[in-house]
Amino acid sequence: MSVCSEKRTPCRNTSHALLRKRRAYGLITGVVLLFLLVLASLALGSRTIALRETFNALQNYDPQNDLHLIVRELRIPRTLVAVLAGLALGVAGAIMQAITRNPLAEPGLLGVNAGAAVAVVTGMTLFGLTTMQHYVWFAFAGAGLAGITVFFLGQAHLSGTNPVRLVLAGAGLSIVLASVTGIIIVNSPLTVLDQVRHWSAGSVEGRGYDVVAILAIAVLIGVITAAALAGNLNAIVLGRDMGEALGVNIRLTWIIACCAVMLLAGAATAAAGPVGFAGLVAPHIARMMTGPNYRWVLPYSALFSAILLLGADVTGRIIVPPSEIAAGIIITLIGGPFFIFVVRKYRLNKL
Repeated sequence: MSVCSEKRTPCRNTSHALLRKRRAYGLITGVVLLFLLVLASLALGSRTIALRETFNALQNYDPQNDLHLIVRELRIPRTLVAVLAGLALGVAGAIMQAITRNPLAEPGLLGVNAGAAVAVVTGMTLFGLTTMQHYVWFAFAGAGLAGITVFFLGQAHLSGTNPVRLVLAGAGLSIVLASVTGIIIVNSPLTVLDQVRHWSAGSVEGRGYDVVAILAIAVLIGVITAAALAGNLNAIVLGRDMGEALGVNIRLTWIIACCAVMLLAGAATAAAGPVGFAGLVAPHIARMMTGPNYRWVLPYSALFSAILLLGADVTGRIIVPPSEIAAGIIITLIGGPFFIFVVRKYRLNKL
């Protein structure tokens, strides 16, 4: 008879030790990779800057040096927006997968990004809004309304365990909202069309410190809210009945979680455009590294999603220099195959 069958405690201790080691290695690897990507983001672009000069721009800033200006005024805020937006999308995706018990849930697939996008484009066209300080509120409202619509169309409040119904509702609403967005853009003045063109592809190019400030505040509030819900999310993923048996207020948790998703996804979409799949991929990688405990899944999802979006932005700069490919397009190329992999893994073949 094996040691595990005779005495389960040593096996459980070994399993916990391996899990802790995997979490530690994953965290160290993720932080190091993010740090390297930050350096690459500051140094690489249409004009490559040596690392020595990059560090010099950070430590001994000379406003007369054009290389220092590029680093301080263009690449630092761009890098911060990519990291913060990725972090927000990762946490939002993890929350949505928990409350719907749906491995395919994420802001892009469930129409949240599309709702924020159509609201932002409407604000730009009808009200002449040009800065994030103004149209971010439209993004929050659009994300919230789209999310609520999908949840009720897919009956997620009654049957969140049915992933196909929810994905179909999100896909249908996303198509409708994308059509509305296209109609608005086509009938907009050329100035609005030019403004929306890069944003709608999911680009962080040209973002300034004003965008960083608003995004940072929204992300801070959203992440704190998500962290406070981590224990309840662990209960909800076990099922509605089990969650209630454990004393969790399901309705209140849903409301707070949806507000957090609206805040995170709305701010990220306003800052970086409708970026898809980042919130889908990151939580799955996080669970592979940490297990199902959402006290670990949430921070790891934030870390890996930030790596994904920043890595996509850096990759988009170096593929066809001096031109750029938007980060949202790069992530779609990665996320599409991953989406198919998840569908096959979970065998989502029943309506």
